[in-house]
Amino acid sequence: MTEQFLGVVGVAQALGLTRHAVHKWRARHPADSARPFPAPDVEVDGAPGWRAERVAEIARWRDGLPGRGAGGGRPSLALRDYLDQAATRGLDRDEAMRTLAVFVAEFPEMTEAQVAAWLAAKWRGLRAFDTTEGDGP
Repeated sequence: MTEQFLGVVGVAQALGLTRHAVHKWRARHPADSARPFPAPDVEVDGAPGWRAERVAEIARWRDGLPGRGAGGGRPSLALRDYLDQAATRGLDRDEAMRTLAVFVAEFPEMTEAQVAAWLAAKWRGLRAFDTTEGDGP
């Protein structure tokens, strides 16, 4: 049976980031640094691979970076998209973040970025039902 791994692109997508962000972290936080990026589980022809279940570990590593705590740092692409979608639904940032926290607690197997991407996609899908006649949800 073939074992599946996530490459840099897969990790980036799971976290709602660009592959460039993952490459940058690996370069800035090598194995011999004070806070090394989680080591890959496998390398094939120099390309790293991580087991899918390690995405949560990588998310925790990212969340521990300086400037990430207490709302610091720049939000991920998924979080920015989620906040944009929440704003179209009339939620301010605090309301949107409280809502997101409830869903993250409800689905601990998903990272915050995964939950944010899922909610944003659901909201985008609901837009197809919105009408000016009031017939939509």
